[in-house]
Amino acid sequence: MAVNIAAANQVLVGTKEHNIRRATLDDLVSLSAIENSTSAYPCSNQQLYDCIENTYVLLGSSKPLGFAVIVTVENQAELHNIAIDPEQQGKGLGSQFLKALVAGLPTIVEQFYLEVRVSNFRAIRLYQQLGFNKIDERKDYYRNGLGREDAIIMAKQCNQ
Repeated sequence: MAVNIAAANQVLVGTKEHNIRRATLDDLVSLSAIENSTSAYPCSNQQLYDCIENTYVLLGSSKPLGFAVIVTVENQAELHNIAIDPEQQGKGLGSQFLKALVAGLPTIVEQFYLEVRVSNFRAIRLYQQLGFNKIDERKDYYRNGLGREDAIIMAKQCNQ
């Protein structure tokens, strides 16, 4: 089950310079560059390769501006990663991208989950604005410079 790209792109209609498509192996260099520039503990190239079939790219002028990894299983979806090129951050692209991806989720999906570092206040605020609510925490889930840090688990009701 994949995100419906046409439905997702309908959400971006007002921003004609942006669209979403499935990632291909040709995108790996760009995705890796975005991942490495946005994360203190980035996914490896192998990890990006392994999840390419679940990866969606936000394009602007045919250049990747960001990407998201979404896995769907039966009536649930999970956001494994989302990143916007640092040069493009602060323009609302992350919000538009995630809204579009939610709109493109298969109609069978009832719950959409994600995890976020407790220190990532900007992302938490974005997720809350998009209707995600905290449902739990995972102790010592992420590495950080001082050891480990907790993750907040968030969920959003979909297609109801």
